[in-house]
Amino acid sequence: MEAAILIDILRRAGARVTLASVEPQMEVKASWGVTLVADALISACELEVFDLVVLPGGMPGSARLRDCQVLEKIVRKHAEEKRLYGAICAAPAIALQAWGLLKKKKVTGHPAFLDKLPTFWRVKSNVQVSGEVTTSRGPGTAVEFALSLVEQIFGQDLAQEIGGTLVSCGDDFHQRSEEYNSVEWSSSHTPRALVPIANGSAEMETIVVVDILRRAHVDVVVASVERSKQIVACRGTKIIADKLIGDAAESNYDLIILPGGCNRGERLHKSRVLKKLLQEQDSAGKVYGEICSSTVVVLEKQGLFKQDRMVSEQQSMTGNFTGQVAKGAGVVIDGNLITGSGPGNAINFSLVIVGKLFGHARARSVAEGIVSEYSECQVNST
Repeated sequence: MEAAILIDILRRAGARVTLASVEPQMEVKASWGVTLVADALISACELEVFDLVVLPGGMPGSARLRDCQVLEKIVRKHAEEKRLYGAICAAPAIALQAWGLLKKKKVTGHPAFLDKLPTFWRVKSNVQVSGEVTTSRGPGTAVEFALSLVEQIFGQDLAQEIGGTLVSCGDDFHQRSEEYNSVEWSSSHTPRALVPIANGSAEMETIVVVDILRRAHVDVVVASVERSKQIVACRGTKIIADKLIGDAAESNYDLIILPGGCNRGERLHKSRVLKKLLQEQDSAGKVYGEICSSTVVVLEKQGLFKQDRMVSEQQSMTGNFTGQVAKGAGVVIDGNLITGSGPGNAINFSLVIVGKLFGHARARSVAEGIVSEYSECQVNST
């Protein structure tokens, strides 16, 4: 989550971001099973000059970053020259502290690793800027962390502009969720979820949904509708799916969730296999939904919106949606359909799914682990 959010937001700002692998190969499996393909090996970056070097957290990922001598050399030189560097979650304590790069710096980190930071200098703020080093607490604070870095590099105006597009409709919009026509989603078995992706899918939305559902012990399958399992996401991140959609279609799913993205709704819409899966999901009364722009392009074209279903506000902006719009909420559930308005709502969107599948206690536990808040759905009688 932290890597994907950093890449997405920094590239939105116009930064040329290099995702570098400290492993012997370009493919890297993240902490919750998402496989990313780096832009370069760390050895190829040793002589480059960057404006910012930033470390995502995760375990054992932070320890593997710490143990990479080339990366340590890059960050040390960077710090000596007073250029910006940062880390989030476990990485401040595990990597930067081990390298001696936090001396006399106020720093923060994930609550589970806070006691490994110097007592006098550690703070509990979501984001802490101390000179050239910026630290943050965890996945739930990654957007705030990334926007702080954008502000330091590009200025406050651009950071606010990007923040506005992510959150969409005000500071508390993305934390609000509403439910209509309430039905039970829970089951007697481990829930199985399908997340279809295509070239242009949003990396932030895709990876946040997969990450959080897997943390909650949902069996998630990421399936590519392209001819290859590797897709290039909206902001250039290369993601390797678990399966091709044809192979994934051999199984049944308790929920199907479509991430948004850049002009990839048509690519999903043209997949006959996915169309059949969604129609069968609807006929069986099972859960399906989307986040961001794919509602109108995919679900409505396939006749998967009923007149009494509600959709969150952002999806009505194209003017094509003819159903009812639930205004003022970033996540809306109507029976077995769930919609979310965009990347700024991806965490809450995913936590709401967890709450519906397993109950509020599990959702709150996952939220605490990623240093985020969980807001229960407001259930409406009409």
